[in-house]
Amino acid sequence: MKQEELSKATNPDLRASLPAMRRATELARRIAVQTGTAIVVVRDGKPIRITAEELRREQPQP
Repeated sequence: MKQEELSKATNPDLRASLPAMRRATELARRIAVQTGTAIVVVRDGKPIRITAEELRREQPQP
């Protein structure tokens, strides 16, 4: 389902699913950095392992 379709869904849980997945993604990244573990994401249909060090480099610097 595309983002536009989600925003027009009649089910409120379905409409809220994309923001919830984005929050879960950010939390998983933060936990991976804190614990020094890698995460696996899918890019271009292929699983990619991202180390905690790579995640740290991706974080915006204060």
